[in-house]
Order: sequence, then structure tokens, then C-alpha cells
Amino acid sequence: MSFATFGLSPEILEALDQQGYGTPTSIQTKAIPQILQGKDVMAAAQTGTGKTAGFVLPILQRLSKTEPVRANRAKVLVLAPTRELAAQVAESAATYSQHLPLRTAVVYGGVKINPQMMKLRKGIDILVATPGRLLDLYKQNAVKFEQLEVLVLDEADRMLDMGFISDIRKILALLPQRRQNLMFSATFSADIRKLSKELFNNPVEISVNPQNITATTVKQWICPVDKKQKPALLTELIHRHQWGQTLVFTKTKKGANSLTRHLQSNGLKAAAIHGDKTQAVRTKTLSDFKKGSINILVATDVAARGLDIEQLPQVVNFDLPIVAEDYVHRIGRTGRAGLKGEAVSLVSADEFKQLTEIERLIKQLLPRKLIDGFEPNHNVPDSKLDLRPPKPKKPKKPKKPKTELEVKNKKYPDTQKVEARNSGKKKHKGLNLQARKKPSS
Repeated sequence: MSFATFGLSPEILEALDQQGYGTPTSIQTKAIPQILQGKDVMAAAQTGTGKTAGFVLPILQRLSKTEPVRANRAKVLVLAPTRELAAQVAESAATYSQHLPLRTAVVYGGVKINPQMMKLRKGIDILVATPGRLLDLYKQNAVKFEQLEVLVLDEADRMLDMGFISDIRKILALLPQRRQNLMFSATFSADIRKLSKELFNNPVEISVNPQNITATTVKQWICPVDKKQKPALLTELIHRHQWGQTLVFTKTKKGANSLTRHLQSNGLKAAAIHGDKTQAVRTKTLSDFKKGSINILVATDVAARGLDIEQLPQVVNFDLPIVAEDYVHRIGRTGRAGLKGEAVSLVSADEFKQLTEIERLIKQLLPRKLIDGFEPNHNVPDSKLDLRPPKPKKPKKPKKPKTELEVKNKKYPDTQKVEARNSGKKKHKGLNLQARKKPSS
């Protein structure tokens, strides 16, 4: 099958040919025909499956046949959770539409708003935005939605994880009722299902990957080590195996900065990317990493979500993620498009719980390898694969309503004791008085 099978315009096919794309991926094969028919689509697809082209291409086909967009309006709105992902979606849309008279713009926070307002004045065919900045622009009358035809929620699960549900609901209330809705998410969680009921009208569900399955092209292993030895061990592994481009995940922004300084002090070209970095710094850092002038990119989960890096050979979990599903997302950035990749996790004893949850999720025990000179003093226990479904938590028994006396006793716990003690003293003193009374003459 080729992209021409979908009936895409010659201009779109020419752009695809220039990019060297000949055969559609599984998500593209399933999603593009449904979107072209104008149906609502709810798709589960991991990063790196070609999902962006899966919704951008049919949208471009639709826009090529519609009337021009008016000032401060947008025909298509794509919501994305991070600045990096928004920029990449906009870049893809601009690439695929390079031979079409369509305008694409991206708006996000962390940069000045005035240049973004200027872009919107002429009207935009495809507007890619993060939720917060879009609401800011709407409040300043810089964007209106009367001409909106299509809404796309990209990485919907991550948007919910990052707390954007309130902003998303505000945006939904501003949009025309008659529109096409598309949602792309790594998984169909309970929260995603709940949101879909507010968003969709009889959606077509598409799933191209079994949930929480890691790619067979990725070699996974763990390295038990004491927490304090992790920076030195990572440095040793990079030098010993001569790793090239390596994406390293840390749990915190502070940890990312600290690790980056350590790697730099050992002669490695490393840089950190996280939410505290300005957008200009983040964009330049990612560009330097892609060009190869930086070899080691240290990132937090939120900052790295949506990073599109081709042929990334190495992923390192410096810290195991708190949420097991994030492990799948992390290592899914290597071993793409049939290429081989490697994912190494440095695991300390206090991360054993996270390790067992990850192994349970991916349904396999990860092989272990001790590195000479870095044997841990605090061993990581051997794990056993438990494939039983987790037991649901028992609901707490409702507490019985308290009587007025119980409430009083709780508020004044020593009241009864004091009253009893005082009562006993009075009685005792009375008896003593009787005993000391002289007999009558």
C-alpha cells in the first residue's frame, strides 16, 4: 500500500515523496481513511508510530478544498501538552503542506505573546497550541473559533497527567458544536474514557499497539547499584561502551541539573532539558542534540514527552519512573522503525517496588548485570513475575455517627477523669472531717 491509495492530493504526495515516505504505518493505514470520511476518531498509539502524519495528512486534504480562513480565525486546532511536542506537530504540518497555500502556526507559553498575536491576524489554517497559552490569546481576542472545523487532542493522556483537564473543558465550551474530533493517546485509561464521553459522537476506536508492550527491537537490562554511585556508573558505562546519542531520564529537575554537571566535569558533552529552562534554551538544546554537538541529553518525563528524535540508539533510566507506564513511554524512544536500540536502568534498593511494578506491567523479568567496581552494598532483591491482576482496594467502612457525649469527650478528653477525680477527693475529705470530729461531751 502507498499513500496514493488514500486519494491524497498530488501536492501532499509530492511533499511525502521529498521526505522519503513511501509506505504508511499501521496507525496511518487505519486512521487516515476514517478521518477523510469526517468521522470522529479515538486512537491509541505510542510515540514513534507515525501518528502525527496519521491526522495531519487527512486534515491537509480536507483544508485544500475549503474556503480561505478569515482574520484571527483557525480552521483546525491541535492541542498538545508541551511546547516541544506542539513545535514538532507544527513543523510536520508545515512540511507536509509546503506545496499547498495553507498557513500553520504554533503558540505556547514561555515566550512573548505579541509575535504570536501578529501571526494570528491573517488567519491560520492549522493552529497548534498548548492549552494555557491558547486561553490567554482568546481572552485578548487574538483568536476566534467561528470557522473551526477540526479539533485534535494529541498526547491526551499526558495532558490529563499534567493537570490540563480544566483548561481543556474551558476550550471545549468555546468551540462550535459541529466539528470533527480526533484524539490520540498512548492508552485508553479510565480518565481518557471519561473525557471521550464529553468530546465524541460515536467515535471510531483505533488501537495499533497492545497496551504497555515494549518493542522487541529494544534490548532491556538493569544494573543494580547504590544510589550514590549512579553518576559514576553512568559515566563509566558511557565511556566503556562508547555510547553516542543517549537520552537519560531523571525523576526531578534538580537531579537533571546535578547529573548534567557531573557528566560535564568528566569531559562529556551533556545538557539538561526540563520545565525550568526557558523555551529558547530548550529549543537550542534539542537542536544541538539532534545535530550531535551534544551527546547526552538529560531530561525529566514532562520535558521529554513528545521529543521526536530519529535513530536514537540509547535510553538510560537514571531513576526509575514512579508510574510504571512511563517506563514504556521512555524506552519507546529507541528501537523505532525496525532499528535496534538499548534501554538500561540503574536501579537502587529503594526502587525495588517500582521495578516489580514495571516488570509486572511489561510481563517480563528484566535481566540484571553487575558492573565491576560498582557492586551495591544494599542489594536489589530478586524479583518474581506476578501476572495476577491487582486486587481492587476494599472500600473503607463508613464511620458511625458520634453521639454528643462522644464528641464532647473527644474535644475534652480528660473531662470525665477530672470530674471523677474531683468527686473522689470531695468524698474523701468529707470522711476525714467526720473522723477528726471530737466526741460530744
